[in-house]
Order: sequence, then structure tokens, then C-alpha cells
Amino acid sequence: MDAHARANATTVYTGVVTFPMLPETLSTDKSSLLEDVDRLALIIDMVVTEEGTLASTDMYRAVVHNYAKLDYETVGAWLEGHGDMPEGVARVEGMEAQLRLQDQAAQRLLAQRQKQGALDLETIEAVPVVENGQVTNLTVPRKNQARALIENLMVSANTAMAAFLEATGLPFIQRVVRSPERWPRIMALAQSLGESLPDQPHARALSEFLARRKAADPVHFPDLSLAIVKLLGPGEYVVMGSLDEAQGHFSLAAYRYTHSTAPNRRYADLVIQRLLKAVLTHAAAPYSRTELDQIAQHCTEREDAARKVERKMRKVAAAVLMRGRIGEEFDAIVTGVSAKGVFVRVVNPPIEGRVVEGEQGMDVGERVRVRLVATDPDRGYIDFARNE
Repeated sequence: MDAHARANATTVYTGVVTFPMLPETLSTDKSSLLEDVDRLALIIDMVVTEEGTLASTDMYRAVVHNYAKLDYETVGAWLEGHGDMPEGVARVEGMEAQLRLQDQAAQRLLAQRQKQGALDLETIEAVPVVENGQVTNLTVPRKNQARALIENLMVSANTAMAAFLEATGLPFIQRVVRSPERWPRIMALAQSLGESLPDQPHARALSEFLARRKAADPVHFPDLSLAIVKLLGPGEYVVMGSLDEAQGHFSLAAYRYTHSTAPNRRYADLVIQRLLKAVLTHAAAPYSRTELDQIAQHCTEREDAARKVERKMRKVAAAVLMRGRIGEEFDAIVTGVSAKGVFVRVVNPPIEGRVVEGEQGMDVGERVRVRLVATDPDRGYIDFARNE
């Protein structure tokens, strides 16, 4: 089972078929929080203050019972005040109060992280809609209050886990997003919008800039977010101990951060939970520093590969959907410039492709008008020409 999990080191979501990291019986049953069943779990217990800081944290093992299986859409609509209370919430005594408390804590945690410089980004990732084996549409999951609740609790839990493991003095795998090398381009983007940023990478200044832009132009904020994400670069897994120089997570403005909350879909999380169990039981560390280095490198490489597969499949689905719209014009934003070419994302429908005509001089974040000139569903290619 471990060899199976380590092979891909992450669950791969193609939009049509999901390839789980763990064997099927574990990923969809034994390690899944199904309704009305008991499950073994690792608890990250956090006391959140009114200011959004953590007054205390604790880690321990427990058996948990899931009383209601809920979903983001209905819970999000209910929390935001434009949807009915979900049946699972109404049925279980105390569930409403629990969710309200979680939502309040999550919002306080987010506010505190943003004060420290955490970036509030909102990108668009289209998911294909498949009916009877045919791609009929592309949808973009809406970021709502329920998703934000889970996201903010997980970020805080991962931060607490990193601090807990660091205090042991043992090496462990951390999630790192380095200080952006393309900061000058981020500065140029801000300047084009009438703002200025410091000469050196500064997470809090960037966070405040993004907050202002989201308030001023919420419609185009996902476009700006995508450009910033591309310029920040991808995250990676590295091993650090108490004596290593901190590298941190730039996007989250976190000094120490790890991945621990998804052990049934990320191998790094599984390893972190094994390290914690060893600490809790006073057992020997299950991995040496050398083994952790190898695992971190492997997880980073597999994550990059999975991201390419997922991106390729989104492009395949988009190419299938767009093959009947050759010659149409679209508004787009430049999302990538490299030796491989210039790439743009169309605003509506949310698709990406390469600019094969008139791409000279284009740069990340620039808004352009493009014309669809070709699609190749077999390879997932969508080609555009720039309209002057």
C-alpha cells in the first residue's frame, strides 16, 4: 500500500477520471470521513482568540464520528445568507452552532494572517462538464464561505503542526514558496494599475495591494491573481530542522509551514503524520534526514508532474469544446512567457492557449484581444492570434 501511495505521491484529478494516491478501498472508504461511521484520526486542537491568534495548540489521536456529510455549495450559500439550512445541519443537534463557531474562528484566523501579509488570491480553474461521454461545458467552482472556512482552518492547522514538529528538534518536510524572483514584474503590474510596491519582495505590501484591487475591481481580480500566481512560482517540499535557516511560505507569510491535513491524497501529509505519531508515542523517528530529503524531492517532482497532467487534461477538454468556434475573437490575459511560447487565458469561456501569431513583446498580466485560429484535441492544443 505504501509503494502504491508513493508512486504518484498525490491524487491526480483529470476532470474526468480521478487517480487516487491510495488504493481505492482506502481512498473512498477506510480513510474517508463517511457519514455515520467511526474513523481513526489525528487531531490538531487549536484555541483561537478574538484577535485570530492561536492561544494554544495540541496534537493527539482520537476516534471521530461524522454525523453529517455536507457539501461546499449548500453550506456556503447558507452561511452567506442566500440559501436554506442544509438538511444535515438541521437534522443534527448542535451542528448549526458548531459551524457558526468554525466560520467565526476561520474568519478571525484569515484576518490575522492577512495582517501578517498572507495573500488573498482568487484564480480560475475550469472543470469540464461531461455528459454521455461528451464535454458539454466548462465550469469554475465558486469560492464561497464554506470553502474559505475549510481552507483557513487547514492553513492554521498546518502552521500549528509545523511549529509543533519544529519544537521537537527533529527534521521534517516543510512546504516552501520562496521569495519571488520575478518581483520586478510584479512591481510593474502594480505600477500599471497606479500603485507602487517596495523594491524588494514584501509579502504584506503585496497583500495590501491585492486587497485594494479586489475591492476596486472584483470582476478582473481573478486575472490579476493568476498573473501573481504565475510570477510567484510553484511551491516545493524541503526538509528542515531546528538548525536550518528558515525559508518560509511567501504566499502565506508563514515562517514555518507543512502539509499534514490530507494524508489520503498527498504522500507528504502521510509522512508528516507518521512523524507525529512517532513523537506522540516516544518512538524512534520513522525516517532519516536522508530519507526525508529523498521523499521531499520525489513529492515535489510528482506534484509538478500531476499539475502538468491536470493542466493538459483541462486543455484537452477545452480544445474539444472549442473546435467549433474557429475564427471567433476573445478577451484574454497573458499567463506565461517562456522559451516555449506565450500563453493566454480567455476570460469567457475560461480556457488557455498559446499565441502563435503576434506574440512579440507580450508579458505576464497584459490584457489582449485574441482570435482562435486552431484546436488540436488529441494534444490539447489551442492556438490564438493576437488582434491589433
